[in-house]
Amino acid sequence: MSQETPSYGGQAVIEGVMFGGKHINVTAVRRKNQEITFLEVPRSDKAWVRKLRKIPLLRGIVSIIDSSAKGSKHLNFSAESYAEDETEPEDRAKLQEKAKKKEEGWSLGMIFGVAVMGILSFVFGKVVFTLVPVFVENFLFKNAFDNYILHNLVEGAIKLVLLLVYLWAISQTPVIKRLFQYHGAEHKVISAFEAGEELTVANVQKYSRLHYRCGSSFMMLTIVLGIIIYSLVPWDNMVERVVQRLILLPVVIAVSFEVLKGTNAVRDIPGLKYLGYPGLWLQLLTTKEPKDDMVEVSIASFNRMRELDAAIEAGTYMEASVSGGILDPAKG
Repeated sequence: MSQETPSYGGQAVIEGVMFGGKHINVTAVRRKNQEITFLEVPRSDKAWVRKLRKIPLLRGIVSIIDSSAKGSKHLNFSAESYAEDETEPEDRAKLQEKAKKKEEGWSLGMIFGVAVMGILSFVFGKVVFTLVPVFVENFLFKNAFDNYILHNLVEGAIKLVLLLVYLWAISQTPVIKRLFQYHGAEHKVISAFEAGEELTVANVQKYSRLHYRCGSSFMMLTIVLGIIIYSLVPWDNMVERVVQRLILLPVVIAVSFEVLKGTNAVRDIPGLKYLGYPGLWLQLLTTKEPKDDMVEVSIASFNRMRELDAAIEAGTYMEASVSGGILDPAKG
């Protein structure tokens, strides 16, 4: 892959895909009538945020919190679109009118509130996922051995089992299964673009649904590296152990982000590519093979993002032309 090729990222949403560009984030959603609708939100990163994104270790925390905050609005858009499509025709007009008033009423405070909820959801999830295995391990193996490193290893194993069981369980539901298919479609589009392929459904479908630069790989790294990092600081009792986990959680996140970038950078070097395999294995649960119409949605989102990025750089982009930066219906 050329060094000049932009490194894009995205996420699956309900019945669609979001891609983040240099200047704008775009979500494409397949509606029940087979149309594709778009949510287009120009990025408004502060100068200090852009500076933090360039600092090793800090950039990981900033990027993850930022994506959690901004991703919440795109998830809301997809969820509301899905709910609208599942509503009876006689009630749909009322919902559309309500949604229109809501979008027209977006204020700085409301946008900030959605962002805060996204961040709090991420933080709460990480704290719960970090501490539950601690209490489970302590309950089951408190008196089994005295070595705190062994306790950390067992804790990591419990964390991995809980993660695998959770992902498998939710993947059995129809909505989440389709979400994971769109996740696979997102990866395929990025891989095809990075390989220089023309983005057609046939070309994109040739690529793997697994990708080194993925949040699933990040989850696996936080478990593996968490065991190592937590083992560097001894603890003598449960209180110390819990406090240590909370204090070191940002460190684990920051280091995992850097290692993820590193494994992606060396993925084409023989021997070193295996460093990213644990994360790829986890993606066997978090992605599914997408259908052609799902790939079509992913391509539409990616192309729209690239198109608007170029328009913004050329100075020809007008936010008012996308319904206040919110919706732009287009035939699928």
